[in-house]
Amino acid sequence: MKDSVKIKNLIIEDDGPFFLIAGPCVIESEEITLKVAAFLKETSQLMDIPVIFKTSYDKANRTSLDSYRGPGLDKGLEIIQKIKEKTELPVLSDIHEVDEIEKAADVLDILQIPAFMCRQTNLLLGAAETGLPINIKKGQFLSPEEMGPVIQKITSTGNRGILVTERGTSFGYNNLVVDMRSIAILKDFGFPVVFDATHSVQLPGGRGSSSGGQREFVGHLSRAAVAAGAHGVFLEVHPHPDSALCDGPNSLPLDQVRPLLKMLQGIHRLVHCTA
Repeated sequence: MKDSVKIKNLIIEDDGPFFLIAGPCVIESEEITLKVAAFLKETSQLMDIPVIFKTSYDKANRTSLDSYRGPGLDKGLEIIQKIKEKTELPVLSDIHEVDEIEKAADVLDILQIPAFMCRQTNLLLGAAETGLPINIKKGQFLSPEEMGPVIQKITSTGNRGILVTERGTSFGYNNLVVDMRSIAILKDFGFPVVFDATHSVQLPGGRGSSSGGQREFVGHLSRAAVAAGAHGVFLEVHPHPDSALCDGPNSLPLDQVRPLLKMLQGIHRLVHCTA
């Protein structure tokens, strides 16, 4: 990796610590979102793991018109601002429209480009021109090599604060497959690589009107990804995943988060030869 990325006080670089991007898929309520944020703040302090809090004010690419999308831009950013103030964690959300960028950039510390939107040139350029770091999800329909032109769109603005996130590749018939060679290929672009362990076990559209998931494989894949050289892991977590309004089948319950992180932290130290 050549470029380091600064997100508030966090520096992500090759010899830096293992880090986590985590939170609920979408804002369901202020109460649930704050509960998860408090848990992740405590986890960060107890385990000495840098945490970026993620959620979404709007999930615009749901399977069904009837799927829960979130509270919307204004109310969602208001809740994210409270989390930022109460926990002092860096905060991240998806953006879907160019018109959202200005408001989102006033609150967020890092902007996320959803996988389905990763080739939308105007969205990429608009996000990059804010000067904020950008987390780009690799599209399920792209090979890792095809992320090169996506990255170039962002760097064309002079913004090199880029994270690239692997989240599986479409395998067909409501399934994804993860090729761990992707981690090495994406790292060759010179930016930190994140592995999205929970979306990689998603079964897109697997329930007909919503996506399914296989959370029992989150640990297996995340351990493999960190061993393959991923700098950090992305996890969607929820107090009660089976009743979550979005992506519950592939989200982790809170009591499974710290044991997994302990293993990932140890693997990261071995791979990167850090103390």
